[in-house]
Amino acid sequence: MSSKYLSSRIREIPPSAIRKFFDLASTMQDVISLSIGEPDFTTPEPVLQAGIRSLQSGQTHYTSNAGKLELREALAEYLFRLYHIQYDPNREIMFTIGASEGLHLAASVLLNPGDEMIVSTPCFVSYQGIIRMAGGVPVEVACRKEDQFDLDPQAIADAITPRTKAILINFPCNPTGAVASRETLLEISRLADAHDLIVISDEIYDRLVYGVEHVCFPALPGMQQRTILLGGFSKDYAMTGWRIGYVAAAPELLQAMLRMHQYIIMCISTTAQDAALEALKTGESFVQEMCQDYDRRRKMIVSGLNQIGLPTVEPLGAFYAFPDITSTGLDSAAFAERLLKEEKVAVVPGSAFGKGGEGFVRCCYATAYDKIEEALERIDRFISKI
Repeated sequence: MSSKYLSSRIREIPPSAIRKFFDLASTMQDVISLSIGEPDFTTPEPVLQAGIRSLQSGQTHYTSNAGKLELREALAEYLFRLYHIQYDPNREIMFTIGASEGLHLAASVLLNPGDEMIVSTPCFVSYQGIIRMAGGVPVEVACRKEDQFDLDPQAIADAITPRTKAILINFPCNPTGAVASRETLLEISRLADAHDLIVISDEIYDRLVYGVEHVCFPALPGMQQRTILLGGFSKDYAMTGWRIGYVAAAPELLQAMLRMHQYIIMCISTTAQDAALEALKTGESFVQEMCQDYDRRRKMIVSGLNQIGLPTVEPLGAFYAFPDITSTGLDSAAFAERLLKEEKVAVVPGSAFGKGGEGFVRCCYATAYDKIEEALERIDRFISKI
């Protein structure tokens, strides 16, 4: 069938480069994948059992569009305990199919055709596509290696125009592992207030930080009313396949997103909701154990990459390293393709993550320690042959 039937918006959206390398690696033998950003841990046993009990007890029906009230109340308590921010579970919280649906809803209810959304990059591969699908224009502002991939408030300020509607940030960051400083985020909050902008803060990796503070953006002075907080259970609780995320926002914003959600989704899986409730109740020790294990792997991969000759800014959050590969003379796509074909190590080219990503590759260290060791040996061997 001819592509003439497709909308111009979908024709402009490229396929995910992450999936490209994952799919290619899946056809090869003896590949060590550092490509997919997914915990290698299984969902904690109490959470698994809660999902099983949910099914066995017949919890197989629709829930409230926003999610079960008990779950919304538990999340409100969780956010208050962690960040001292109070959300009304009846009007300011809803559950979505991952944080990705939450971003799609946020962009769709905020943007009119031609409206601009500033995106701090390098960023997750779907951000620009979701903005375009909503009819908006993504305006990329690069975070720089020399700033430890922290935001540059002046660069954000310079990107604001009369068409700017919102700023989209993601810290801890995928793909750089950067954690924005409180001082930087306070500057962003002042810009948002001065220009009457909404901030969408994707904090899906909020619990995966190493020796530093994670600053929850809506907890900053005056920011709760102008922030859409995105979060979820995929990374912190090793629940990627359950597909459960959440949105917390002021009533006017949340209820607009809920109207859209109820038409395209109705409600998320009841089983996933019951599992997520158990995660909030009993999952803290598992989060801490996984974070400690990631920290051990983080230290090893960063040290190894630097020793190989690929300068790597220390990632302070998430589970990604973002080494600089410019010394090899290859662009990021060529580096990733050759590394996969010649040494069977899958990484993702930095160019997939937008402005500022070229010259880097993303290495996910949410895989077994011994596999990371072997991957480093293979990367070293690959570089020695270039």
